[in-house]
Amino acid sequence: MQERSKAHIAVLLTNIFFATNFSLVKFISPKYIGPYGVNVVRVGVSLILFWLVWLFGKSSARIKKEHWWRFILCGLTGVALNQMLFIKGLTLTATVHASLLMLCTPLLITILAFWALKEKISWPKSIGLVLGIAGAVVLITSKENNGDASLQGDLLIVLNAISYALYFILVKPLMKIYPPLHVVRWVFTFGFILIIPVGWSQFNAIEWQQMGWTQYIALFAIVCCGTFLAYYFNAFGLQHLGAGITGSYIYTQPLFATLIAVLFLHEQFSFEKLIAGIFIFAGVYLVSRKTPVMVEE
Repeated sequence: MQERSKAHIAVLLTNIFFATNFSLVKFISPKYIGPYGVNVVRVGVSLILFWLVWLFGKSSARIKKEHWWRFILCGLTGVALNQMLFIKGLTLTATVHASLLMLCTPLLITILAFWALKEKISWPKSIGLVLGIAGAVVLITSKENNGDASLQGDLLIVLNAISYALYFILVKPLMKIYPPLHVVRWVFTFGFILIIPVGWSQFNAIEWQQMGWTQYIALFAIVCCGTFLAYYFNAFGLQHLGAGITGSYIYTQPLFATLIAVLFLHEQFSFEKLIAGIFIFAGVYLVSRKTPVMVEE
């Protein structure tokens, strides 16, 4: 299998994991663990896993002195701010609102990639972006329960999307110099250092004995799938597909979230959701396909 095909599969799995996280996070936070406490657990354990993987390899752990500040900024935007804003925002607003507002990310990534990385935008890619957004909007607005949304939570999710878009652009040059796992390992290292001052008090307040086996399974899935594997797969996709294509896969998250709800929460699957799914995958296809003529906007 070609590296590009592997990258598409990796990014698709990443967004399945992220879509599952929406439900899992709300299942355990803030009732059992404060949002910033969840961040300490997921980032801290994932960081340990990243370094354990390095122990079984033969690559160097060093980073060049001139790249330190870029790694620190990636840790700030891609882990510390991103994780804290997302989980805190998700606990304050409806999952529907959070899913919709997360769609700001690929738009911001495409704009920033065009401006900072000089990536060109074709007409098929532009049409794909429109289709993806249209499908996601149809899918999300078909849900009925938006009653627990709040302006504060919505704003935090928007800020999270901005932070993640900045991370995509900042990390792109590093992916050309270091292997994906090497980059993510150091991004998590600096991100964890930045998270500790904010999240330690909530982590220290966790009453582990109050949690049942379902909460522990949910936390395990958030850490191993929704964080460790998701970030590694995303880094791999970014290296081989570019910022715009990798970011466009976020359109699939609302679709996966709906499928999970239908299978496990017994929500109804409507005609609107079918149409939305077709739009989303059509959009991803158009954004991902190569075209001989590129039109710069």
